[in-house]
Amino acid sequence: MRWMIAFFALALSGCAGTDFVRPDTDFLKNGQTTYAQVIARMGAPRREGSVVKNERTIKTASYAYAATGGKPLHEGVTPARAMGFYFYDDTLVGHEFISSWAEDNSDFDESKVKDIVKGKTTRAELAQLLGKPAGHYIHPLIKPATGDAAVYAFAETSGSVFNLKFFRKVLVVTFDTAGVVADVDYSSSGSR
Repeated sequence: MRWMIAFFALALSGCAGTDFVRPDTDFLKNGQTTYAQVIARMGAPRREGSVVKNERTIKTASYAYAATGGKPLHEGVTPARAMGFYFYDDTLVGHEFISSWAEDNSDFDESKVKDIVKGKTTRAELAQLLGKPAGHYIHPLIKPATGDAAVYAFAETSGSVFNLKFFRKVLVVTFDTAGVVADVDYSSSGSR
């Protein structure tokens, strides 16, 4: 979402932000985990803001870290990681993790998006196809009031100040209450 712009800017700065470890999925419970619990675990966010989704104002909190001395997934990239949290009424409704570090990268094979079939592909089949999601959303980040979405996201910045290349891709797969794909939304921009 919007905080990806901050992710790219951070990667340009070489070494910035406070390093963090991606929280366990057991801790991140959409509809249950509170803003105060996230702050207690993660510390003060690098950025806070808001976004309107499905006529609801969502509070955002993001964390980011980049270092020129780290090992990126792809050569020539400044490795960076970012985590975004989304809250409605101070309750978590979504989270996503993006990393271009080799050790915890969030890259996924976008050529397999065509194999996801609305009304047929199950949650387990999606995990077999693309691996562990980078995050999860519930309403109001997704349109349906029931169900949830798996989020796959990746971004990287390469080049120099005079020849920058930005690349990002995001896949949001919404499931109905039976765990079958109801919607697929994929976007990408930039170049590697």
